Amino acid sequence: MILDRENRELSKLARDPRADEYPMPMVPRGWYAVLRSAQLRPGKIVNLHYFGRALIAFRGSDGRASVRDAHCPHYGAHLGAGGRVVDGQVECPFHGWRFDADGGCVSAPFAARTPRVTLGGLPVDEHSGLIFVYTGAGEPDWRVPEIPDATDPAFARPIDDSRQARIHIQEMRENIVDESHFHYIHGQSEPPVQELLPNGPFAEIHSRFAKSILGYLVDNSFDVYMYGPGVMVVRTAGPMITLTAIALTNPIDDTTSELRMLYYVRRPTGIPFATTALKLGFRAVALREVREELGIWDHKIHRPRPVLLPHEKGIKALRRWYAQFYQPQPADEMVTTTTV
Repeated sequence: MILDRENRELSKLARDPRADEYPMPMVPRGWYAVLRSAQLRPGKIVNLHYFGRALIAFRGSDGRASVRDAHCPHYGAHLGAGGRVVDGQVECPFHGWRFDADGGCVSAPFAARTPRVTLGGLPVDEHSGLIFVYTGAGEPDWRVPEIPDATDPAFARPIDDSRQARIHIQEMRENIVDESHFHYIHGQSEPPVQELLPNGPFAEIHSRFAKSILGYLVDNSFDVYMYGPGVMVVRTAGPMITLTAIALTNPIDDTTSELRMLYYVRRPTGIPFATTALKLGFRAVALREVREELGIWDHKIHRPRPVLLPHEKGIKALRRWYAQFYQPQPADEMVTTTTV
């Protein structure tokens, strides 16, 4: 593998300023999974930082997940830095103001009447063991479909791998349609034949994945389902291993993005101890390959007009589909306040 063999000192490589320059906005409109459901326990605040903003997540009195702006509209205190959840309401550590899961102020000590002020937030949807938020002007007109594999007991608990890179999330997504890299990074003998099938905010690719792993030939189906700019589900099935990978791409700020991979290995029937061996073998191969890609992403620049070979059709097709997720957004759509 290229990075393992030759580029162990990538962290010391001088960074070209062009690597942080993109012609498109850093936050495409759409749904993003910012937490696994199990990470958000009732009565607790989870601090987040995505989309260039400080955010908090907590559960309301009915257990519903809420993702809100982290700073109190009263005097700017960070609600996740010393704040607490009381009866499903988040309480500011500075002056005790409380906000419910919808962001409304429900209590302000010493106030003659409760201030009419709202703690801004993002639309939330929770299913498939994930908490999704929506970014974009107005209300969402589509949602990420259920991912049944994520809660199916036929699949083992996921391998959860989260990494950051200095790259736009669009280029993370372009990786799945970069035919030639499947040979140089993932060890396939030939670039796969792929066709992107767009359907509004969704798209599909159906292909095959063939390579030698630990001396065994793996020749699997390879089905990709894209749900907007931030969520992708890859299902691959074959006689040796069947798994579902959920790829979550989240913008962090103007230069950095997060790739979170959840790998769900299907338990082989009748062989109770094989699941652990499959997970260990898959982890050894797949996570190393992802690290290699991250090292490349950290130092590549965006080519608006890449020089592509005749078989490399996927990148242009994906860019045409992905362009729908860019639109002007209000400068500060999350925080809404009115006169006290």
